[in-house]
Amino acid sequence: MARPVRRAVDGPVPTTQRAAVVGLLVLIAATSVGMLTWPSQVSYAPIVPVVVAAGLFLHAVQMYIVFAASGASLVLTAATAQDDPTSPTLLAALGVVMLLLVAVDRRRAHLGISPSAGASMLVDLRDRLRELGRIPTDLPSGWHAESSIQPAFGDAFSGDFLVAGKGGDQLDLALVDVSGKGLQAGTRSLMLSGAFASLLDATRPAQFLPAANSYLLRQGWSEGFATAVHVSVDLRTGAYDVGSAGHPAAVHYHAGSGQWTPIEGTDGVLLGVLDGDLAQFERVEGRLERGDALLLYTDGVIEDRDADLAQGVDHMLGAADRAVGDGPGMADRICAAAMAGEDDDRAVVVVWRD
Repeated sequence: MARPVRRAVDGPVPTTQRAAVVGLLVLIAATSVGMLTWPSQVSYAPIVPVVVAAGLFLHAVQMYIVFAASGASLVLTAATAQDDPTSPTLLAALGVVMLLLVAVDRRRAHLGISPSAGASMLVDLRDRLRELGRIPTDLPSGWHAESSIQPAFGDAFSGDFLVAGKGGDQLDLALVDVSGKGLQAGTRSLMLSGAFASLLDATRPAQFLPAANSYLLRQGWSEGFATAVHVSVDLRTGAYDVGSAGHPAAVHYHAGSGQWTPIEGTDGVLLGVLDGDLAQFERVEGRLERGDALLLYTDGVIEDRDADLAQGVDHMLGAADRAVGDGPGMADRICAAAMAGEDDDRAVVVVWRD
């Protein structure tokens, strides 16, 4: 098997990393001089975090340079402190740490990902996911829409994601909840979001969920199902149609009665479970009148291990009642009131009309 090419993986070395290597080598040299000059007063303990930092943040060649300098310094200073009983122990511990970091680095090389490149890739993908879910700001006068997506436990990635698009006077929003949570679900979200955003632009509203289902089935994931709710709103008339794939029902706020009404009849199957004619996704039509609002959410907003779903929905709608007259920030306030707190990914999307 061919050995991975490290230069291609790591790419150009940033100036900041060169400066970091120089700084670490200066610290190693200063520690060595101090140990040789004042062996009873200076410890080479500062080299320990140097070794760890080099293994975690530097490119391969730089890491090995720092490791070599650290090892040489430790052997030299240990030879001058033979009466120090901690020297053999520290040398052995640092040797084990270096070997572990080298093993991790070889694993990263085999995968073709350097530490800096891997982190950069994840940050870039996360930013792309957020960009795909950014609701267009050029809505007609009197129309508003906003979203709030909160990962479980404050993680950087969420299994809930939104894709949004606007063509002419039509606003399309699809809120998706991928199975699992945290980083595992987040990586699936990163993969699906780009595909679903393309499908949103390329298909008619009634075709979006079947197309998303077919795409997810083609991935062949053993536990790769997802739920989704998709709404298409005509911004001229307020007419909308909504479809669901195993997702909690969207809710329509009627300004005339001041009531939130779940939109029944959109109980489609989960995405990624059934194929062909077995996967049916019924759609329901409605209209947003002046003062009305439409609320989409994921199950993390209403689920709680100590309460049933009906209580969760009532709790959410109570928060929505309090938020509906307060204008911008409505989605954040509803999301923050989730019964489960931060134990699950949560997402809320609100569309309203003045």
